[in-house]
Amino acid sequence: MNFQQSYDQAMTHPHSFWANAAEDIDWGRTWDKVLDETNAPFYQWFTGGELNTCYNALDRHIENGRANQTALIYDSPVTASKQSFTYLELRDRVAVLAGALRKMGVNKGDRVVIYMPMIPETAMAMLACARIGAIHSVVFGGFAADQLAIRIDDAKPKVILSASCGIEVAREIPYKDLLDAAIDQATYKPSHCLIYQRPQVKSQMTADRDIDWEQACAEAQATDCVMMASSDPLYILYTSGTTGNPKGVVRDNGGHAVAMLWSMRNVYNVQPGDIFWAASDVGWVVGHSYIVYAPLLNGSTTILYEGKPVGTPDPGAFWRVIEEHKVNVLFTAPTAFRAIKKEDPHGNYLKQYDLSHFRTLFLAGERCDPDTLKWAEDLLNVPVIDHWWQTETGWAIAANCLGIEQLPIKPGSPAKAVPGFDVQVLDDMGGKVAEGNIGNIVIKLPMAPGCLTTLWNNEQGFIEAYLKRYDGYYLTGDAGYIDDDDYLWIMSRIDDVINVAGHRLSTGAFEEVLSSHPDVAECAVIGVADKLKGELPLGLAVLKSDVTRNHSEIIPELIALVRKKIGPVAAFKQAVIIQRLPKTRSGKILRGTMRSIADNTSYKMPATIDDPVILDEIKLALKTLGYAGTS
Repeated sequence: MNFQQSYDQAMTHPHSFWANAAEDIDWGRTWDKVLDETNAPFYQWFTGGELNTCYNALDRHIENGRANQTALIYDSPVTASKQSFTYLELRDRVAVLAGALRKMGVNKGDRVVIYMPMIPETAMAMLACARIGAIHSVVFGGFAADQLAIRIDDAKPKVILSASCGIEVAREIPYKDLLDAAIDQATYKPSHCLIYQRPQVKSQMTADRDIDWEQACAEAQATDCVMMASSDPLYILYTSGTTGNPKGVVRDNGGHAVAMLWSMRNVYNVQPGDIFWAASDVGWVVGHSYIVYAPLLNGSTTILYEGKPVGTPDPGAFWRVIEEHKVNVLFTAPTAFRAIKKEDPHGNYLKQYDLSHFRTLFLAGERCDPDTLKWAEDLLNVPVIDHWWQTETGWAIAANCLGIEQLPIKPGSPAKAVPGFDVQVLDDMGGKVAEGNIGNIVIKLPMAPGCLTTLWNNEQGFIEAYLKRYDGYYLTGDAGYIDDDDYLWIMSRIDDVINVAGHRLSTGAFEEVLSSHPDVAECAVIGVADKLKGELPLGLAVLKSDVTRNHSEIIPELIALVRKKIGPVAAFKQAVIIQRLPKTRSGKILRGTMRSIADNTSYKMPATIDDPVILDEIKLALKTLGYAGTS
């Protein structure tokens, strides 16, 4: 079956298409209905079915002859350490950890927050939660205490799992101290914290709350899998919203398992026993989907890498991992390859390594510019596949599905919509735009299995954020077009979420922090183009009229404040003080216009602008930071 036949079958006979895909998952009870539309738009896949995601990721492979196959490889250049775990070893560690959680009172439906670095215990924590039916919420370790506190208050976890520290290239990050600060700030208090003490830092424990990880596991008994309804939540993953308040994306068990396994074989062309590496972080959706769940559901070997593409120790870091662990397929962000290209433009480091077993490079996280894609193709001499998806969908919306049929590559495009996704481009009134014309990218409901089912404790927010604008469609928040070959082109965000190295960060969150500075009257944050990270945040602040302090004193304070409140992940390094912000007559700040000025791209004078002269002032201010400001 070629790609078009597969796509057509998914569109015309979705029930039989996904029922066939679901046969590759082990079910404790077969579903009554493939797709339940009775409570639309809250669609449910495989209703009546029961399964356990951890069983499907670990136990069944042991029962089917893969007990001694390597399941997980941990490679940490920042600690000069490596470990590997067979499926049997990983299952046994997960089962004991699950028993420790049970002993702490964690049961089916309880929430568990995981705030941990890139170590094997983090993946074990996720799988242990899945094993006993607890709903995990992994919070990226780069987030500061304020952001963690917000997520604690929303998820209300019975237990939090953390570690004494995270490790960057040249420094240690005190995770336990950040956790303590977050719990102090949060209204909701967890019953216990399970702390993994890394050898680099030993953290102080809080009496009657904190429990030592290794001691708890030494005293626990292994526990079996708990059967879950297909529609039961597997995890909550918070993503930034345009208001600055994170949205808790809810993923189910049944649809997620089916989609993950189908995507491994059909999108990535990865088979059981293959070595798959997603060079990301478990705090992001890529880490959930393609470090932990999908490779293990597929019976593949997955790699968990605690390092960087450059600097650990050099631009050959990725090539070393690929050679040493015989990686077949790598999935990472374009940012990583821009960093490698910057440090080693001629690929000299690659010459030191044997990549003969390496088949494919997949890129996602932000739009891959054609120059980077071509550079990677020429360097690696393998297909380089750009594909597009979101935290909300959990897997690819558009991709070149290599497991079905490799389509021609068009640099700059993630190829065609994946089977199961009816992607359309609409204008502001809801009409379809002509081929090649830019509009708002939407997905016709119902979406494929594996996509978000709702927002945690916020069904109305789910409707407002994604479904309200176009009846019967999911609004992706991206703008772009479809060409005459049905290839999709993602051009920009509709809203003002900034994409820094694949991490979506809200302008609202930035502005809330800047506004808290005592000298700031109002502010705006925009994303400006950056060759390495895709976008970087830039702050524009208007001071209170009575402020007489020197701007050179205030700007470093603003930068430090953002890094403290949001964390280093914000990559916030640039701010400028201006006299006023450009606005519409209704008071809307013209962020898009300012972004165009900074990036030196063309723009039309907004018809409702309050005072056009202000744009000249913005140009002059942005010039001080080295932006063209001449459009």
